[in-house]
Amino acid sequence: MTNATMRLGAFFYATGHHVAGWRHPSSEADGGINLDRYVGWAKRAEAAKFDLIFLEDGTGIRDADLRSSERTARSGHFEPVTLLSALAAVTSRIGLVATTSTSFNEPFNVARRFASLDLLSGGRAGWNLVTSATDLEAANFGHDRIARHADRYERAEEFVDVVLGLWNTWDDDAVLIDTASGQFSKPDGFRPLDHKGKHFEVRGPLNIPRTPQGQPVLVQAGSSGPGKDLAARTAEIVFTANQTLDEAVEFSRDLKGRMARFGRSPDDLKVMPGLFPVVGRSEAEARGKFEELQALIDPVVGLALLSRMVGHDLSGFSPDGPVPELPATAGLKSRQQLMFDLARREGLSLRQLYLRIAGARGHSQIVGTPAQIADEMEARFRAGGADGFNIMPPTLPGGLDDFVELVLPELRRRGLFRTEYEGRTLRANLGSRPPSGYGPGRATVG
Repeated sequence: MTNATMRLGAFFYATGHHVAGWRHPSSEADGGINLDRYVGWAKRAEAAKFDLIFLEDGTGIRDADLRSSERTARSGHFEPVTLLSALAAVTSRIGLVATTSTSFNEPFNVARRFASLDLLSGGRAGWNLVTSATDLEAANFGHDRIARHADRYERAEEFVDVVLGLWNTWDDDAVLIDTASGQFSKPDGFRPLDHKGKHFEVRGPLNIPRTPQGQPVLVQAGSSGPGKDLAARTAEIVFTANQTLDEAVEFSRDLKGRMARFGRSPDDLKVMPGLFPVVGRSEAEARGKFEELQALIDPVVGLALLSRMVGHDLSGFSPDGPVPELPATAGLKSRQQLMFDLARREGLSLRQLYLRIAGARGHSQIVGTPAQIADEMEARFRAGGADGFNIMPPTLPGGLDDFVELVLPELRRRGLFRTEYEGRTLRANLGSRPPSGYGPGRATVG
């Protein structure tokens, strides 16, 4: 592992990651639709030297039962690239990563959107590539059902190649801005892409020149076999969910073991699993904070969350009965399997399972003291199961403040996290490199 210190993301999920977090006094309940709230959180995270801000997104409300959406603050939030463009103006060093789906967008729009954010921010943008996963999202775009998993990833493979190609249709030194000669850019400084494939035909070039970090950082969140292959070929960060140390080590080993096939070094990809920390100065204090949140969970919201995670409507099953045997879906395959494995391993009922995932949604959950949380993080980091973590505060800003004030000093005491930024771009701070053939000065045409 090249980096001796962890990479840390601040995963901002509207009012916090706990499904009932918006109801807790340590959250700003209107945070999902209030720019001033996000500005405050972003400045806190940058002052703490987080590598990046991470924003998830979905193409619509993803609960079939709108009664549950009426009872959660997550039903209303900003489009992430728009939001990060505003945050770029009030920050200077922290990375800005937004989620955008390949299922219901076009490559040119996505390439232009993220290149704009990268230029606006001075080289701090990242694109978290996902494929949409629910029929409810498909219904917002004139489709009855989401495409099959394999078909979504086939489209995503070509989609990302087009985006990367468009980002590289400009040379690093193409822009001259010579008013005396009337030459804005050097001759042949940019060129068409002329991509013709199964899913897309894109002429190009992009109408945005090179940015300070060459191109935005590519992030991927898929954990299925096709998702791992796509990440091994193209990603610089992978956001994933692992329950145990052994699972985390195996995931990282498998993923990075695939990179050699694409001429890449394992050090060029950072595995950053999600981590949901509830921090107290004592175990009792941490447990008390967590129980306060659990007591606020609306059963309708809890069951709807679990239904979304497993890809099936569970409203017809007894909440106190076992998790039923259900077929695989076309949606979130890896997350569905994680839910089933957790329920079987711990013998959980539906109610117990939704209570179990109400904060972390299948990611690692640690309730404890700063030392206990740092111990878990260090163990995964040292064992090769993580290059860092995407921190998922249970409430915002309270959960973020707890982590910054209590856990970061412990990590720094152990030499595990920076005290100052290493560079001015996201890629410089990560210590990563883009995939071969897509870096600065290497236009990919075809």
